[in-house]
Amino acid sequence: MVARFSGGFMSIEFDWRAAGRCFHPEVITLSSGSFKSCAFPSYFGIIRHPKHGVMLYDTGYSEHFAQESATFPGKLYAWVTPHECSPDQTAQAQLLAQGTSPRDVRMIFISHFHADHVSGLKSFPNAELICFKSAFEDIAGRSPLRNLLQGVLPGLLPEGFPERARWVESSRKVLLPPHLATFGHGFDVLGDQSVLAVELPGHARGQMGLLFEDRSGREIFLIGDACWSSRAYEQYCLPSSITRLVLSNWKEYRDTLSRLHQLHRVYPKLTILPSHCSQAASRYFNA
Repeated sequence: MVARFSGGFMSIEFDWRAAGRCFHPEVITLSSGSFKSCAFPSYFGIIRHPKHGVMLYDTGYSEHFAQESATFPGKLYAWVTPHECSPDQTAQAQLLAQGTSPRDVRMIFISHFHADHVSGLKSFPNAELICFKSAFEDIAGRSPLRNLLQGVLPGLLPEGFPERARWVESSRKVLLPPHLATFGHGFDVLGDQSVLAVELPGHARGQMGLLFEDRSGREIFLIGDACWSSRAYEQYCLPSSITRLVLSNWKEYRDTLSRLHQLHRVYPKLTILPSHCSQAASRYFNA
């Protein structure tokens, strides 16, 4: 049964921070972009929920990535996509600086399993891991080489991942507000409609966006890698054709980006945050 979304937003504190960054030519993410190498911060979200405690959306880079990419075949990943992440930039270090122990993180919403989004999972031993089952089954069913070509390093996942996971598909479906109707429905992952998971296919199978309202009343839509920049969804700018090689489904990617573009046009006050866009992050904090 699909319920209709009825609000239910709570006073949620939200922080959007970068845990390291990678480098590649801008043209990879925007077909009209430059061939010059650019930095792409890897953002993660800190969600402090009045009922459910501290939760994260992704984790960015960490020391675990350096370990996994120190030898072949993971070394190929680091060679193709160079990165940097100092110890004080990791998600766990930034939480500790705020007075929060990594052991106090209750849940981690995993947008998708690319290495720059899950490298810090092992640093949060008590967190329930929330993702689409379809996303996990996709990587679990691939060969090591195929996972590497798709930007996945399975060694970054904690041991016993399936036992710690909660599949989004098991949550109640909720019809989204009218301005988000083209996305169909969301999933009431917490059971109180304060945080809704939305599937954003194309970049990776079972990619998860997250919709909620922060304590100042701003509606936030975290979209993972549904696109890499605010320019992409604002102007409907597709990435370079070479990027098709690492996307799960090119047609679905274009469709998702088109829907985000239309959403921005009809509802510009919605804060849409791609996981690698410093401009969108700057706008959020300066609004």
